[in-house]
Amino acid sequence: MKKNRLAIVRQKYRPDGGAERFVSRALSALSNQDLELNVITRQWQGEKQEDWNIHICNPRKLGRISRERGFAHAARQLWQTEQFDIVQSHERIPGCDIYRAGDGVHRRWLLQRQRILPNWRGQLLMLDRYHRYVMSAEKAMYQAPELKAVICNAEMVKNEIIEDFAIDAKKIHVIYNSIDSSRFVPAQLVQKLAIRQQLGIPAGAIVLCFVGSGFERKGLAAAIRAIAGTDRYLLVVGQDKAEKQYQALAQSEGCGDRIRFYGMQKETLSFYQAADGLLLPTLYDPFPNVILEAMACGLPVITSNTCGGAEFIEQGINGFVFDALDIPHLEEAVMAISAQDEDNKMGTAARHKVRDATPERLSNQLITLYQTLLD
Repeated sequence: MKKNRLAIVRQKYRPDGGAERFVSRALSALSNQDLELNVITRQWQGEKQEDWNIHICNPRKLGRISRERGFAHAARQLWQTEQFDIVQSHERIPGCDIYRAGDGVHRRWLLQRQRILPNWRGQLLMLDRYHRYVMSAEKAMYQAPELKAVICNAEMVKNEIIEDFAIDAKKIHVIYNSIDSSRFVPAQLVQKLAIRQQLGIPAGAIVLCFVGSGFERKGLAAAIRAIAGTDRYLLVVGQDKAEKQYQALAQSEGCGDRIRFYGMQKETLSFYQAADGLLLPTLYDPFPNVILEAMACGLPVITSNTCGGAEFIEQGINGFVFDALDIPHLEEAVMAISAQDEDNKMGTAARHKVRDATPERLSNQLITLYQTLLD
């Protein structure tokens, strides 16, 4: 019997990216299904899986718009030539069968970003040629007759798509990211102290971690300011070209010695295990995987109401949710996190909350969706 051919489109495959982890978990889960798996990408940085077909699609690019437009055109040509049964795009490309809105709605992100920019720069943001290209590609994709389904990883994004693009709610499927709770586990006290010793963090300190690249979007400035007036430590895991500016901010806020930068890490588990909570006051984020990872490791989470991950947070029970720029409340939340080994009711509640977000559940939801479309 002929296998159904599924193509997943992602411009740049980076092993540490949230969308990529969704793709790799989904593909791994789907490997034992009767599906031929294809990935269309400009650049593949992951390990090659023997039963995935990788299609490198790397047209010349002269700038950001040319990069997006060129890849969209080449990827669409490739999938039309190959005649895949289902095309699931993680990029805003009109003509796909399924779009996974892992980046949310572009205009909503720009509106949040305007809040931290001077007025004149905020106005220029909406006029910027690149952002206008992305918004028009997004609109064209939602209006394309080929689009049969949209996968969101949060209700927040589903509502934004319905409001901004008047899409039929029946087309939109909320499928939360998954987490392997047998790999992401709370550390035993001995293990935790050993990791802290390695990192040069005082054994008795209360420590929060911030995990994510792209510091402006993820809210590192707010996180630093929320830590500044306290005695807490912050472990920053991730990369950003402007890292030195954030180090300077920590110094000027008087907490440079308590904020440690570790750069991009392929393996983040030990950082969660060294910490007592996750601090991620992100400006706009559909649903960062790090929230599930931290919760599985038994960490209460402090995040923002413009983060889809807030849907997993019960205020004061397994974490806190405030506006991304509300420093006084973020600081209060930071102070409400206690040492894991002293009182871990919040951490236990956090781990309990994510117990159903299994890779099996994610793959079942995806397979059900694919079957529906194929039928």
